[in-house]
Amino acid sequence: MTNLRISDMAEQSKPCEKALQYGIKSLGDAELLAVILRSGTKDANVIRLAEEILSFHPVHKGLTGLNYLTYEDFTGIHGVGKVKAVQLLAVAELSRRIARERTKPYVTMDTPLTIADYFREEVRYLQKERVYALLFTTGNGFIRDVLISEGTMTKSLTAPPEVFREAIRYGASYVVLLHNHPSGCVDPSRSDIALTKRFLKAGELIGVPLLDHIIIGGSEYLSFRERGLL
Repeated sequence: MTNLRISDMAEQSKPCEKALQYGIKSLGDAELLAVILRSGTKDANVIRLAEEILSFHPVHKGLTGLNYLTYEDFTGIHGVGKVKAVQLLAVAELSRRIARERTKPYVTMDTPLTIADYFREEVRYLQKERVYALLFTTGNGFIRDVLISEGTMTKSLTAPPEVFREAIRYGASYVVLLHNHPSGCVDPSRSDIALTKRFLKAGELIGVPLLDHIIIGGSEYLSFRERGLL
């Protein structure tokens, strides 16, 4: 059925027509993706292409898998060119932003848990480590995040000066480090501990203390402060 051309399907089976007649919730995951992709290939219609995309990742299947696939992954799928790859990346990014926006009105970032919850969608699907410095005011008011490094700790080990320049520029009262572990294990590595010590020392010298270092791995988190590592 899914190898039929969309134009050859019964009207009520076409994704757009089905959504208009029965509501958007009547569409399955592949059909929803098909509405965005719009066209398939000569060998498979757009629904079949959507199904292939949703099953492409070797571990993470379905809609969750979209968060783990890169531009190179998408363009490696027959029938997905540059435009479709960008569309798929946009879908994944929109889902993360929607999840983050939903939490905004209800989040007070005054504990490691609330900070981790707020940033979880930002980092949980990343395949590389990404290190942020979070700047806060005295009353736990979040100012902004500063991306220190991605994929390696090398840059972040020499990053305190530029981070604390930003902290002073924005009038931050304290800094919190946050980064992800793609493995899902939140135990701190030697590099994590070394990074924390460098920022702790720099913060003491400048007068903008490092309050915590939070590691996120999947649905778990670790706080250096809660573990007594600060």
